[in-house]
Amino acid sequence: MEGGMRVLVVDDEPLARDNVRHLLAREPDVSAIRECEGGQEAVELILREPPDLVFLDVQMPELDGFGVVREVGPERMPPVIFVTAFDRYAVRAFEVNALDYLLKPFSDARFQEALGRARKQRAMGRDRGMLERLSALLSDYRFHAEAPPPSAPPDGYLERIAVKTDGKVLLLPVSELDWCEAEGNYVVLHAGGKSPMLRETLNRVEQLLDPKCFVRVHRSTLVNVNRIRELEPDVDKGWVVVLRDGTRLRLSPGRKSAVEALLRQSF
Repeated sequence: MEGGMRVLVVDDEPLARDNVRHLLAREPDVSAIRECEGGQEAVELILREPPDLVFLDVQMPELDGFGVVREVGPERMPPVIFVTAFDRYAVRAFEVNALDYLLKPFSDARFQEALGRARKQRAMGRDRGMLERLSALLSDYRFHAEAPPPSAPPDGYLERIAVKTDGKVLLLPVSELDWCEAEGNYVVLHAGGKSPMLRETLNRVEQLLDPKCFVRVHRSTLVNVNRIRELEPDVDKGWVVVLRDGTRLRLSPGRKSAVEALLRQSF
């Protein structure tokens, strides 16, 4: 196949796009790099000017990476390398083998490995196996999208979360989390003296964490049970959760019994 490789980078976070673009710029056989910050924009561009390869973020607002595959359709979707900060998505992409995946933060060597697979795929041309793998991915996406949200992810709970902070990617072990709070379209992850922000909903984060270790004490607050020191009456006849570091968090009346039950199990 003649001509350089045209690559599309799809990610709603500018820092993530910059990282992939910087790595691609080193490659002599990459002739063009285009970017999209949203899934719908990516769909329109792929259908209008199909690239040879797509680096596709899984978690994006409005239309996520799997939704892009659905909208474009397996028959027309170019080879895809999924990019994700969550292990369970990486495992899912790996199992369907939709070319490859990159788990943030990834090394230069891992990037080269994924790009090498893309080069081989391009040299061989689009095969039936790739179409079948994307079709399987789309089928799996539809199943999960139509089913009610699971109480626990089928691939197990997260052990670490990759978040961007101060221009770097922090790989935060879940065991170090003290508590999480919703703030607009983000979740603030409190861990020791650190408070990085993750672009996710608190409901989604709660689904990805072990319910034996994390409990919702308020509609906007999720707490690591192992960090709770005591429950204390508040001045307005309510209750507060007191953490081992002295942090005081409001406890919703309707959640008190569930918190107490979980605390009894943890001791």
